Amino acid sequence: MKSSFRIALLCGAVVSALGVSSTAFAGGRPDLVLAGLKAGRAHQADELLVKYRDGTSAVQQSSARQAFGLQKIETLRGGNGKRGELALMRVPAGRDLAATVYELSKDPSVEYAEPNWQYQHQTASNDTYYTNGSLWGMYGSGSTPANPYGSQAAVAWAGGHTDCSNVVVGIIDEGYMYSHPDLAANAWTNPYDPVDGVDNDGNGYIDDVHGWDFEGNDNQVFDGAGDDHGTHVAGTIAGAGGNGQGVAGVCWSGVKLISGKFLGRRSGSTADAIKAIDYFNDLKSRHGLNIVATNNSWGGGGFSQALQDAIGRANTAGILFVVAAGNAGVNCETSDCYPAEYPNPNVLSVTALRSDGSQIYSYGSTTIDIGAPGYGIWSTVPVSSKGQVVPSYASYNGTSMATPHVTGAVALYASSHPGATAADIKSAIMSSAIATPSLSGKTVSGGRLNASGF
Repeated sequence: MKSSFRIALLCGAVVSALGVSSTAFAGGRPDLVLAGLKAGRAHQADELLVKYRDGTSAVQQSSARQAFGLQKIETLRGGNGKRGELALMRVPAGRDLAATVYELSKDPSVEYAEPNWQYQHQTASNDTYYTNGSLWGMYGSGSTPANPYGSQAAVAWAGGHTDCSNVVVGIIDEGYMYSHPDLAANAWTNPYDPVDGVDNDGNGYIDDVHGWDFEGNDNQVFDGAGDDHGTHVAGTIAGAGGNGQGVAGVCWSGVKLISGKFLGRRSGSTADAIKAIDYFNDLKSRHGLNIVATNNSWGGGGFSQALQDAIGRANTAGILFVVAAGNAGVNCETSDCYPAEYPNPNVLSVTALRSDGSQIYSYGSTTIDIGAPGYGIWSTVPVSSKGQVVPSYASYNGTSMATPHVTGAVALYASSHPGATAADIKSAIMSSAIATPSLSGKTVSGGRLNASGF
């Protein structure tokens, strides 16, 4: 009770100070951060992300750390003479996290300080699950089988649009089973860093063959049956089509999937999410890899300036951040729905539809962009059987399942419109949405995904 009361007082103090003077505090949004702590948003109990102001010296930064007894765990984004460093810090035992955020926000050398928030999952083909009527999320009004509330991907396929060659998508999630028969052909292998124990591409990650595990800090991006959520997402984006088995993704072939694993069985952290986003930013910026989007079927935590800045860097790199609205069933206009509600222009946020066209889970008339199939969605998964991890299929529900339908459509558009910018692609997705009564007043577009509309 005392802690909650203290946070409430600090929230009031921050709001009051911001109202009096815009220079009373550094950058970021300490008011939203403290509100998130007050609301009990999940976070690492003894960790903070601290961003120093641009132009601050090493002496000033060290002085700020020492004043609060902070211990640097790692640098998330290096600084230089012009750019301030972003670092993950350990807070001394017994020090109040909210009070530390409040005081650091007043330090002239600090741009912002915030908790290390935790995020959770937002959980004519001849392929088996397509032909038996299970894969409704891929159907269209004129496909066989048909469902008008599907993504219309089947209509695009019927028009010969199944290949997404030269397009790359990042999956920021759990890892995915890149050896699954319905995924292996579309798994990315790093051409810049062969397996030899050397960081050949100089990105700080040795032998990142299929991506990187930011939670485990190694190149093992698939760790077994626990990586079912990430594998399910991957299958909706790029399950191999026309192979007579399993499922088909929005993009049947050609597209390549890179794993940016940051979610474990329970959660993932802001720090690791930032590293994953910047991993893809670097791959595109330095190597010219045609990464058009990252799929982000996760959410939670409170406001993070550090995460929003990383999404902004993705925008600069020309990468869409396709993200789940969340499964809380709340109105994102009045409740927190991070990271879906960040206003960055490259954010494309997705709510879910049932097969009867009804909207389900979180929504927002100005914060959530579009609806897509997200209930009773069959896709690829790994399962444990007789002591072995084997490929299989399962039906899941959630905005996590709606999001990869949109990511797949992004890849589909990019493959047929070479040179399209992130803004072009987002505009095409939004403008082709099919007006849907259940989404009117609950999404920006007022409609559902139409993968055949461009």
